[in-house]
Amino acid sequence: MKTMKLITPVTLALAALLAGAGCHHQPTKLTQLPSSPEAPVGEAPASTTAPTGLPPATPYNPGGDTGVNVSTPKPGEGIPTTDSSQFDGMTEDRAALANYTVHFEFDSAVVKDSESANLQAVATALAADATLKLLIEGHCDERGTEEYNRSLGERRALALRESLAKLNLDAARVKTISYGKDKPIDPGHDAAAWAKNRRGEFVLLHPNPNAAAPKP
Repeated sequence: MKTMKLITPVTLALAALLAGAGCHHQPTKLTQLPSSPEAPVGEAPASTTAPTGLPPATPYNPGGDTGVNVSTPKPGEGIPTTDSSQFDGMTEDRAALANYTVHFEFDSAVVKDSESANLQAVATALAADATLKLLIEGHCDERGTEEYNRSLGERRALALRESLAKLNLDAARVKTISYGKDKPIDPGHDAAAWAKNRRGEFVLLHPNPNAAAPKP
């Protein structure tokens, strides 16, 4: 009994100490940082890189009739896309094929099936005389940057040359050049004018009878 009387006060004292310590214990608070909002599935952040299908390093302009970064010549000069030395001294006939101009969709260099009759007419004209050559000019509407439209005009001209090659016209007889948006055929600023300006023009080239004969 004496043992129990000694143990009980000690036990009660320890319990009181532990209880007192527990009353003053503050649990550790964890600060939770707000998470950044996630983009909806399938939606990419805004980007200035070219969309799939365009050449690398192309400045993408979603709002323009808009190819690769190219040097910007002075307005009206154009960018030749093939070696032009073999065409030196030839005479341009812009009226001969003026009715066969090909038009393109917005921001596209795809030759539409509806333009096949115009392409066939151009190929037939060149097949009739082996001395004739052809200049294809690529043009764009006014929207988009100078650089983008220069390249798009180039791609349009090259697409037309490729289409003519499929019609058995020797591509070596064809010179291409891009004027971008520098030479609109319609000066308007609406959809009707833009549709006319997205085009590829064909210029017939005749040998110049007065040109000096090449040296052997």
